[in-house]
Amino acid sequence: MPDSTDAAPRAKTVPPKPAASLVVLREGREILMGMRGAGHRFMPNRLVFPGGRVDRADLRAPAATPLAPHVRALVEKSASAALAHGLAIAVARELEEETGLSLGTPPALGALDYLCRAVTPPGLPIRFNARFFVIEASHARGTLAGSGELEGLRYYPIEEALALDLALATRFVLENLKLWLTLSPQERAARTTTPLLRFRRGFTE
Repeated sequence: MPDSTDAAPRAKTVPPKPAASLVVLREGREILMGMRGAGHRFMPNRLVFPGGRVDRADLRAPAATPLAPHVRALVEKSASAALAHGLAIAVARELEEETGLSLGTPPALGALDYLCRAVTPPGLPIRFNARFFVIEASHARGTLAGSGELEGLRYYPIEEALALDLALATRFVLENLKLWLTLSPQERAARTTTPLLRFRRGFTE
């Protein structure tokens, strides 16, 4: 039996924090994205969607309209009712903070749809359990003006974005967005599950 003092200590697994991002879709073919600066601890120099972690205040923040029932049901398969609300509030808040676009004050959540979820791999110092929502750009008001957190903020044609060097989770979201776009509104509302990207022992599922 090896001496226990020679065994390397196992790295402590950091629990993933709830987070949410918003895919703003314009005319069914372009999405709003920006580049995270080099100074960010999480995903620096990566093209991403507006979003961030859920704040405690998001859980109880008011909304002008709630999530649609089918969207809430999908989100609540992996979140409590309070967290489902907080996730939706978070994407509205982050959208306004990072892009200048607003879903209203208080935000109207009824036009959001739920796309997919991705969990950051274990073993990393920063981890997120991220939910990805989608909304048509026509539901956002205001002038596009980044806060500086996302650089080069603009609408990218989906295929142009997919041709770039994207993080695995970002590519996963865009591929699922393409599938979502093939569904009718009735088919979207009838979904009972959503895709999940999770890392386990070096594999994804």
